[in-house]
Amino acid sequence: MGLKRLFRDAYRNQNVLITGHTGFKGSWLSLWLSQLGARVFGYALPPSTTPNHFSLLNDCCYSTFGDICDPQGVDSAMENARPSIVFHLAAQSLVSTSYQNAYETFEKNILGTARVIEACRASPYVRAIVIVTSDKCYENDGRCGPYSEEDRLGGSDPYSASKGCAEIVTACYRRSIFQGKGDSAHVPLLASARAGNVIGGGDWSPTRIVPDVVRAVVGGVPLGLRNAGAVRPWQHVLDCLGGYLLLGERLLSGDQAYARGWNFGPDWNDTVSVLQLVEGLVNAWGSSIEIQSSSSTFPEAERLNLDCNAVRTILKWKPLWTLDESIKRTVEWYKSFYDNQKVISIAQLNEYTRMLSESI
Repeated sequence: MGLKRLFRDAYRNQNVLITGHTGFKGSWLSLWLSQLGARVFGYALPPSTTPNHFSLLNDCCYSTFGDICDPQGVDSAMENARPSIVFHLAAQSLVSTSYQNAYETFEKNILGTARVIEACRASPYVRAIVIVTSDKCYENDGRCGPYSEEDRLGGSDPYSASKGCAEIVTACYRRSIFQGKGDSAHVPLLASARAGNVIGGGDWSPTRIVPDVVRAVVGGVPLGLRNAGAVRPWQHVLDCLGGYLLLGERLLSGDQAYARGWNFGPDWNDTVSVLQLVEGLVNAWGSSIEIQSSSSTFPEAERLNLDCNAVRTILKWKPLWTLDESIKRTVEWYKSFYDNQKVISIAQLNEYTRMLSESI
C-alpha cells in the first residue's frame, strides 16, 4: 500500500487548513498531509522558538501568520484556503504559561476555538472539522484508573479548565447549532481529539520534558525536574497524528457516527513516570546528565491516564510505536540535528508510514 493510499486517498488533492501549523504537532501534520497529496494551508502565530520544526521543513504548506482570536484574520484564512477539512491545533499549549497568563489562555483556547468553528460554519467548503484539545480536559480526581470520553470535563489549573471548556464549546456546536445535519446539508461534521503527552523530534518548547532533556544533554547542564514521579500517557507525535488523520478521513466520508469526542493515547504499559521517560531518553542518547529536583511554582496532577477503548474498537486506531520505540526515534531525530545538522523528519515519516502500511 503506497503512502497516499493509507487513508483511502481522502486527502489527495483536497484543500486542508491547519490552525497552529507552526507548532510542534502542527508542523508534523503539515508535512504528513503534504506527503499525502493535500494542498495544505496554515494559519498561526509565527514560531515561538529558535530553532523550530516549522522553519526547518522549508515550506511544506501555504502559510499565513495571524491570531485565531482575530475574526478578520481567521475569516480571510478560511476564504483563502477554501478547505474541505480543518484541523484546529492553534492554542496556548503550556500549563506553566497558563498560570502566568490565565486570561490569554482562556481567550485563545476557548474563544479561539469558537472563532474557528464559526468560520467553518460560514464556509460553504468545509465538510469536516477536527478540534484538538488535550487529555488534561478531564476533571482530574487523582484516580489510578483511566479517564473515558464520558468522564466529567474540567480542571483546576487554567490550561486544563480552558481545554475542558473548548470541549464543551465543541459539543455545543455539534449538538445544537449544527444539529447533526452532516455534509448533505452543508453543515460540517465536527469531532474533537484528546491526545496524551506527545514526544518526538523538533520540539524546543520551554518547560516541556523532552526539550528540557535535550537542552541538558547538548548543553552539558543539569536537568531541573519538577515532578519526577508524575505519571503520564506518552506517545510519539506520528502515532497521535495518524489518529487525527484517520478521524478526519472518517468525517470526510460523511459518517456522523464519528462526530464525537475521542481519546488518543498509548497502551497502558506506556503510561510511565516523568523520571522513567527521562532515564529512557538519556540512555538512548548514550549520555549522562545530572538531575536536580526543582520546586514547582504551580500544582500538577500526579497521575493521568486515558481509556482509549473507543478508538481501538470503533475507529480501529492503535499506536504503532511502543514507548521504547518512540524514545529511540525521538533521540534519533535530535542526534541527527545536533551531530550532523540534518533534519530527518521526512525519513522518519516515510519509515513510519511504511510500517503502518504493512500493519494494515
